[in-house]
Amino acid sequence: MSAPASASRHPVRAWVSGWQNAARLLPEEVPVALVYDGATQAVMMASPADLADFLLGFALTEGLIASAAELTATEIVPQPRGIEARAWLVPGAAARLAARRRAMAGPVGCGLCGIDSIAEALRALPRAVPTSGPRLGPQAPAAALTALAAAQPLHAETRATHAAGFWLPDAGLVSVREDVGRHNALDKLAGALSRGQAEISAGVLVLTSRISVDLVQKAAMIGARVLIGAAAPTALAVAEAEAAAITLVARVRGDSFDVYSHPQRINGEGQA
Repeated sequence: MSAPASASRHPVRAWVSGWQNAARLLPEEVPVALVYDGATQAVMMASPADLADFLLGFALTEGLIASAAELTATEIVPQPRGIEARAWLVPGAAARLAARRRAMAGPVGCGLCGIDSIAEALRALPRAVPTSGPRLGPQAPAAALTALAAAQPLHAETRATHAAGFWLPDAGLVSVREDVGRHNALDKLAGALSRGQAEISAGVLVLTSRISVDLVQKAAMIGARVLIGAAAPTALAVAEAEAAAITLVARVRGDSFDVYSHPQRINGEGQA
């Protein structure tokens, strides 16, 4: 049995100066069980594409593994009502897995559902060196989001998905992942980037969504220095970005944008 396609066509009754029959592409949303060493760590509602990236990226951004090398094998197994994405870890990662246990059914709008303690929800994050990372001109936020908007085929068809991209000042957009869930898209991107030669600290993570605290946490866990979002952040997301020395840019509208933390990476403004 193969995994379902990421979108399917559905009939609708459309009003366009009168009723007419039409068909619309809608994104698929399926339960995906993320299974590590035979135990289900999370069940997420997700788009059924790039699931090997999702499995790896989730393990990285949630601190289950320290690098892609700690994941030894993967298997994507369609089930009658969902998909199991299975991974096996090196022995040393098992202890981190036990410490970071989740049992969750995560809707697409929330990346922290199922966390069983406040301490786990607000875990300590690695702090970047404030002087490290890319130096960006004021045109970079709009350029990064414009490039991301042009690289979302699933969203172009359905108008119902999020995307996460990795943008380099000297190379443009080098990787994109889409999903019905904004945090799923970032996890998939994290998994994809961990397999390549890209130095995450040298570029920008760019997201189509608002910036919530779980997205800042995931960005910090993979060593990002700059996080750009189309919409506004939450207050807690700003506080966590400040603590992790991440430059958080949001509310990008044409040539205007807001920098909420560590502005020194944008055109030399601010202090470390």
